[in-house]
Amino acid sequence: MKSYRSVFLSDLHLGARWCKARDLAAFLSGVSCERLYLVGDILDGWKRRKKGSRFLWHQRVLQELLRLSRKSSVIYVTGNHDSFLEEHHGKILGNVGICRRALHRTADGKEMLVLHGDEFDAVMTHSPWLARLGDIAYDGALWVNWILNGFRTSFGMRPWSLSQYLKHRVKDAVNALSDFEESLSREILQQKADGVICGHIHRPELKKLKAGLYANCGDWVESCSALVEQLDGTLEILHWQEEKALSSGIPSLEKNILPARLSPEETHLFQNLWGMQGP
Repeated sequence: MKSYRSVFLSDLHLGARWCKARDLAAFLSGVSCERLYLVGDILDGWKRRKKGSRFLWHQRVLQELLRLSRKSSVIYVTGNHDSFLEEHHGKILGNVGICRRALHRTADGKEMLVLHGDEFDAVMTHSPWLARLGDIAYDGALWVNWILNGFRTSFGMRPWSLSQYLKHRVKDAVNALSDFEESLSREILQQKADGVICGHIHRPELKKLKAGLYANCGDWVESCSALVEQLDGTLEILHWQEEKALSSGIPSLEKNILPARLSPEETHLFQNLWGMQGP
């Protein structure tokens, strides 16, 4: 079990076919932290499903999140795919605080804005229909990616992500037009913060901008990455493919990790908000 002061996760897209829920459950089962930030698009309200054996791993992820909330403070920052939770902004349910943005102070004193980032995406802001179209195209690319890598694996070749290649090219164009990082820099200055922690573009990154530190958590559709804060305040990006070799393995679906009794707040959060069944 690895211990961190804080863990930041974004773009899990639970409910969507391409969420790497099994890997995510394994990652969560092996970490503990004082604070867990869920930085938007945790649930995919655009293509949420509840059927099939694959969805059992999505349920397991939610069980792991609820387990962590018993010992850690959990802050859920909503994004564009889980905007249906906006009516709960400002509420605390089962030790999970739901909000649009947060301010995190690191152990070494840095004040970091925590937000999803979709409000700084010009496509999302000005052409939501185009964002939906892009999401459909990305989903199609993931299908092609799955078929392509099936052939590559059969010939002993390393997997290659066509969808990541295309998405990064599209996102580069979007960022050039919308000045994504420049907009975030202006927000850092306006809020007089030391940096920003976000998601949205599915690209894990940790670097310095002119205005402060930029940290992107990545995603659990392809990158399978997380941003963590060490006990001394150092921020670091973890990649599951590298961490997997050190993990204790994939947890068993048969083992129920939830307590026999849920509090009324936890029941409301687990069953009503997330639409899952409890133990």
